Amino acid sequence: MSKKFYVIWKGAKTGIFNTWPEVQQHTAGRSDAQYMGFESKNDAEAAFASTYTKALMQRSLSKKGGASAAPSSSRKSSSKASTKTATVSANGPSDIEIYCDGACSPNPGKSGTGLAVYEHGKVTSLYYGLYLANGTNNTAELSGLLSSFQIAQHFIDKNAKQGSEYSICILSDSKYSIDCITKWAKGWQAKGWTRGKGEEVKNLALVQQCYSLYKTIQSKITIRHVKGHANIEGNELADRMAVLARKQQQESMIRYAEVIDIKAILAMESA
Repeated sequence: MSKKFYVIWKGAKTGIFNTWPEVQQHTAGRSDAQYMGFESKNDAEAAFASTYTKALMQRSLSKKGGASAAPSSSRKSSSKASTKTATVSANGPSDIEIYCDGACSPNPGKSGTGLAVYEHGKVTSLYYGLYLANGTNNTAELSGLLSSFQIAQHFIDKNAKQGSEYSICILSDSKYSIDCITKWAKGWQAKGWTRGKGEEVKNLALVQQCYSLYKTIQSKITIRHVKGHANIEGNELADRMAVLARKQQQESMIRYAEVIDIKAILAMESA
């Protein structure tokens, strides 16, 4: 069942709200937004009287099993990932969270894209593919955003059939891809898909595809930037899938068929 009460600590407007569209209205486009959903008004009021950090910590401690929600401040420096547990969500939980990431080596060079999908705080599926022999980090990241939009559309359609109001958040560590779609594409389109002084828009076909789908679903999703290689579980899993796609030269986007053993996947090669 979807949450009934939402707290916004940081956004265009703060307070307690009853619907997800209100939350989106006040937090959309803000990478510093702080918000969280609660099942009762009393819980929401108590959380709002406190701080976002304390509320997130309390929720993390209340979860049983799965990965630890304690964030790590250390930055990964080796090609092998730490097998320690990682925080599941960087911005407070949404009902559906879709992490996307791209990998390219060298840059330009062989690239791949990976996704990690969470439902109610638990990873339920991983995807990898979209290999390009002559890709770039940016094309891989844009491809990840496009794939995330497509999966989000699936959940939106499913929710509509069920009469649900689940919150959907897409998380990427690529500020470039997020800004392309949420900030710059509207202006580029108005200028005939050119930049200032008629300059060509890089990765135009991908940008156009992403922006077209984004416009149809933007009122039902939130997009957030997360720090890469910061021990955020969803981002790390998407990273491993992106590298797997590059190494296996997997051209179509496919679902990871193995059992999702988080510790084993985090031990795989990283970008």
